[in-house]
Amino acid sequence: MAPETADMAPETADAGETRAAESSRAELAARAERAAQTHVIVVGGGVGGLIAARECAKVGMRVTLLEGSEAVGGAIQRAELDGVVVDAGAESYATRGGRVRALIDDLGIADRIVAPAAGGAWLAGIPGVGAAPLPVGGILGIPGNPFQDDVRCILGWSGVWRAYLDRVRPPLTIGHNHSLGKLVASRMGAKVRDRLVAPVTTGVYSASPEDVDVDVAAPGLNAALTRVGSLSGAVQALRDESASRAARAQSPGAAVEGLDGGMTVLIDALVADLAKLGAVVRTGVRVASVTKSGDSWAVTTENVAIESVAAAEFPGQVTRTGGEADDAGQADDGVLSADGLVIATPEISARTLLAGVAPALASTDVAESPEIELVTLLLAPTALDGAPRGTGVLTVPGSHTAKALTHSTAKWEWVRRAAGDRHVVRVSFGAQGEPPATASLDDDAAARLAVREASALLGVSLSQADVVASHRSRFVQSQPASIIGSGERRTAARAAVQAVPGLAAVGAWLAGTGLAQVVPDAQQEADRLRRSLLWD
Repeated sequence: MAPETADMAPETADAGETRAAESSRAELAARAERAAQTHVIVVGGGVGGLIAARECAKVGMRVTLLEGSEAVGGAIQRAELDGVVVDAGAESYATRGGRVRALIDDLGIADRIVAPAAGGAWLAGIPGVGAAPLPVGGILGIPGNPFQDDVRCILGWSGVWRAYLDRVRPPLTIGHNHSLGKLVASRMGAKVRDRLVAPVTTGVYSASPEDVDVDVAAPGLNAALTRVGSLSGAVQALRDESASRAARAQSPGAAVEGLDGGMTVLIDALVADLAKLGAVVRTGVRVASVTKSGDSWAVTTENVAIESVAAAEFPGQVTRTGGEADDAGQADDGVLSADGLVIATPEISARTLLAGVAPALASTDVAESPEIELVTLLLAPTALDGAPRGTGVLTVPGSHTAKALTHSTAKWEWVRRAAGDRHVVRVSFGAQGEPPATASLDDDAAARLAVREASALLGVSLSQADVVASHRSRFVQSQPASIIGSGERRTAARAAVQAVPGLAAVGAWLAGTGLAQVVPDAQQEADRLRRSLLWD
């Protein structure tokens, strides 16, 4: 009988494999059907909301995204200045982690990736000096060699010798400083903190160096300080390690990248992909309230008047659905039901909407989020030819009303091509604890102030007659992840949201500022939500 049994074994195995395959197919079909019957509403059309909507739509879920303003994109905005389309919000993304690049690849727009020009930035408002190139070879403004000529120019000899004392001071071996400002001042002196570090943290994070967490903003710096024995030595060691890793990878790359045509190319690609996936994107729809009954969400909406110019500026970005449209292009107000809800609005709006459904959120700390205003100027051919102060200027806090300036036509080749022989300059106002100087001004007055600041920061004579066109944008910058205590605050807020079944929240107020943080965070949070809705 043994041979007969052996002869039967392959047939039995084949039958088992067939049954397993049929069972797997049946399970997949059941999951697909469940996904098709599951509706997720995403409130907010910034990058976090668009990413979360895409992640849910990718598995076949029905997705509706609601945005209250005239266009999606959030902090990524575009403006048209006399036919020149430029970024009016975020202009680049950090390359660390590679998640933004992976998204761009997935969307099929990797051929649009561009690197900024090699020219460096300048510092303005230096006591006794005025303006000078930002020293090379540092981390967050901390110099690796205080005796470099470009460092000495800014610090003066007294500042250089005070910074050199760092080399002979004993390292901190028990505990370490969390505050970047306190660490720098104690090791290298107040001039390094105020003249080199503060302009960088204010320009990048809109925050004082005293409030920046060393371990988040410069991972490994405290450990290197203990290992090497000095802060400047630690900076040099970290830069050497970074250069070594880049050499091994044979791709040094840039710390930031942009997209030819502006960062709104990414927004357009996300919206187009959502359309392919069957998701619905509606702008001009404000969410008044959200409530939950059992496993179902009720989202009450109100339509907002949308100027007709929006459709011309953002062709193909939005889909109008949900009710018969009136003559103004608005749909009927109503209540939408959903199985899952993603809140992708700024922090204050999110907390207001979730007050009744996530009560634990009220007991968590609210971050201070600075208001930022950006005035973009298109200037006629002027003394800016030749980029007299590199790709931009950072300011010593308290020295100017503007915190930073970007000479876009010097920084980005695609902007230079679009502008021709003209120049595009972006002037930024506002920082943590400091309202923008333009806040109380009308648009014309804000443009005049921007021209005066640009003239002072770039060291050239500019007047209102040089302005071909201007654009003003406003946004609230969420607290960066590098601020001391930010991690604990975000963890508590997220735990309060995740305690509510069927609810997720994404965006910079939970992830930290910048696409390198917002993109992976939104992907992970959307994955958590869809798993809970489909498979838990």
